Amino acid sequence: MIASFAALCGIVSASPIADKAIRRDWTSGAAFNLARRAQRNAKRSFYPFLLNTTCVLAPEVELEDYTPHPPVRRDVTDNQVGIALTLDIGILDVTTCEPLPNVMVEIWSANAEGEFGTFLRGASPTGSNGIVEFQTIFPGFTSEGANHINLLVHTNSSASSGVSHVGQVFFTDQWTTIITMQPSYNTNTNARVLDLDDSVYMTATEAGFDPVVDIESIHDDWPEGIVGYITVGVDSSKTRSVNLD
Repeated sequence: MIASFAALCGIVSASPIADKAIRRDWTSGAAFNLARRAQRNAKRSFYPFLLNTTCVLAPEVELEDYTPHPPVRRDVTDNQVGIALTLDIGILDVTTCEPLPNVMVEIWSANAEGEFGTFLRGASPTGSNGIVEFQTIFPGFTSEGANHINLLVHTNSSASSGVSHVGQVFFTDQWTTIITMQPSYNTNTNARVLDLDDSVYMTATEAGFDPVVDIESIHDDWPEGIVGYITVGVDSSKTRSVNLD
């Protein structure tokens, strides 16, 4: 069964260890996020409020399970069976606290059985509003950490440009438990890691972030579609040293 999904959370990029997160008021953040929600007319959410409306810099993570040269595309499903997600990612420049247009964003994740491959990978640039949308599926959990989607943000609209952020966005344990009961997901044999047992998740929350994707149903019957939003803040003045080959 396939459903849709998009993501919202206020995250941003800093050094994984040395740099400390920068937290700034983002007065236009609520309007930015509410406009994205209103466009979809979603009916229901696990959260009654926006998770992040501040301009903050999120911790970096190590590059894992990455395959270089992803195809430039928004639909990355590759016929993988699962609960479909429309992943709505807003990129925020923390140097100005304004949406960041025309930067290439990559995503990759495990399939329903918790396996990585050449599927569920892709890249697409943000629009003039700083938003990019991907069609993928809700990921199956792996034994490497709590359930998440990996993302990478480039310094401009080219997939060969520098990297300003490598991060992960997470899901509530409740959502993962519910979806894991569905066909394809229920054959996943990986040892599951809960959010609070994941060091990356804990580093983010301890730094003042909420790294959890905000999910809404498209219809009352959630398997027909899930919508989530995530806002990822990056420092456009910095380039991270990452080998993508």
